[in-house]
Amino acid sequence: MARLQTGRSGVAWVAPENFHLTLKFLGHVDQSRLESVQAALASAVGGSPRFELTCAGLGAFPTAGRPRVIWAGVRDGAETATRLAQVVERALAPLGFEPEGRAFSAHITLGRLRVPGRDPALATALEAAGGRVFGSTPIDRVALMRSDLSPRGARYTELSAFPLG
Repeated sequence: MARLQTGRSGVAWVAPENFHLTLKFLGHVDQSRLESVQAALASAVGGSPRFELTCAGLGAFPTAGRPRVIWAGVRDGAETATRLAQVVERALAPLGFEPEGRAFSAHITLGRLRVPGRDPALATALEAAGGRVFGSTPIDRVALMRSDLSPRGARYTELSAFPLG
């Protein structure tokens, strides 16, 4: 991230302590529905295995040539994370949460461009780090998080956690 940040303004960078892998974005959930969401998640993910997740490579959505979101990819553990996202999707559908319209893409968001547009230097930097491995971490739980947005970025609060395995 430090190399990407150098000489680059107009990007809202995610603080390292806020890095996370989103399995499903729920949007606003009314307090009255929270207990049923928690019960569905606890039941759904409990049988899923613990796994190791390795971050490797950089990229951008929708493309490196016209980035809106800068991300670190997931190499090892991507298939397991995808299956876990599908489990969460199926568990929450009966509660009225619409299925995601696009395929799950395991990634860690590093930053969001305030004004999307072409940035050839950024595209080159992303391509140069395409095969770089950034590290691994064990995944042993799924957390239900609340995010509060502010001009300085999102603040995350863990509402509950559900162990894997």
